[in-house]
Amino acid sequence: MTASMLLFMTCADVMAQQVVALNNVTDCGQVMFQSPATAEFEIRNKSGRAIRVSDVRVGCGCTEVDYPKTDIADGSVFTVKVTYDARTMGHFNKYVDIYTTGSEEPVMLRIKGNVVREVVGYSGAYDYRLGDISADCNDIEFDDVNSGEQPQKKIHILNTTSEPIQPVVMHLPDYLTAEVSPSKILTGRQGVVTLTLDSRKLHNMGLTQTSVYLGAFPGDKVNAKKEISVSAVLLPKFDNLTASQLALAPDIFLSDTDIVLDKSKGKNKLKGELVIRNDGGSTLDIKSLQMFTVGLQVSLNKQSLAPGETAKLKVTADSKLLKTARSKPRILMITNDPDMPKVIINVTLR
Repeated sequence: MTASMLLFMTCADVMAQQVVALNNVTDCGQVMFQSPATAEFEIRNKSGRAIRVSDVRVGCGCTEVDYPKTDIADGSVFTVKVTYDARTMGHFNKYVDIYTTGSEEPVMLRIKGNVVREVVGYSGAYDYRLGDISADCNDIEFDDVNSGEQPQKKIHILNTTSEPIQPVVMHLPDYLTAEVSPSKILTGRQGVVTLTLDSRKLHNMGLTQTSVYLGAFPGDKVNAKKEISVSAVLLPKFDNLTASQLALAPDIFLSDTDIVLDKSKGKNKLKGELVIRNDGGSTLDIKSLQMFTVGLQVSLNKQSLAPGETAKLKVTADSKLLKTARSKPRILMITNDPDMPKVIINVTLR
């Protein structure tokens, strides 16, 4: 390949990148049957010169596109309206390619949604505030996740502002993705945030915690009032154990799975303990010992127990800090017991 050909290809790639959509995908959510759904896409011309829309290609005749027919100045943003006729029941996912002068690569747009005969809304309560948006929860837990799984959790939201919003989930780690449906939520309307966990990108067994933030529009500012706590518990795998190994596997026994602490005496620091015993035929390993909330401290005098051995788990709770916790006070243990790889110990203040 000659240098001139490489230069041409590089210039073409740069030009393709200079005409960009500010929003490539619009989710219309639930759409009433035979009520056309329209999505607006904003596209910015960053090519350094005036351009025109030279061609528009759609996947089927059920989609119409409205776009500017005149010159589009450098640096300006133009709007493309895509309308789906909604004459077919069920989910739709339609693509539109927008070609502009000076570029062989299109700007690809996507409109999706679900055509229904009756819009079904969430009937539960919106007891939490995420900035200016009401929600049914602010704490998400992915429990008992096996490596390779991609579980989902939903947050129902309500636009209680006086303006339409375009919610966006900010500060997502690489193991989480988020989709908001519909993409634009009018005043007084409902929406759903779907969080998907990719367990293949979790590198440690046990508890992984993070915080994400729900903004009302792209570019919204992050602050604590918009915080959503997200936790995931990744379990160890035992599918490669033989029958003889399983017969001699460790077997964890706990004197209790609930620690009840008495706060009636007015003390801030509350203490409790329980006994752990290995009733199995090989060494029991406590691979991980973690807390779901602030305000808890634990100590374990042994993390490897031979058959018949015992250990003491001591817990100290800070009652003031626990009042600020979003989720229930719990302790997580990850073990090499195939029948009980995850142990949850609940901490209750009475």
